[in-house]
Amino acid sequence: MYNVSVDNGKCTGCEECVSICPNEVFKMTEGKSDPHQGSECVFCESCIGVCPSQAITITEM
Repeated sequence: MYNVSVDNGKCTGCEECVSICPNEVFKMTEGKSDPHQGSECVFCESCIGVCPSQAITITEM
């Protein structure tokens, strides 16, 4: 199981993570990425690779 977090100070709201995530972990909330279904993360790291502001962190729980 993984913990997905987004640094809202870095997130630009580009929605790249929302588009690329195969498990729909992210949704947009008030113009920022929200990992509302973090428990669905399979650590494919696609979101990390596309985030231009390096706002996403995934850690093992």
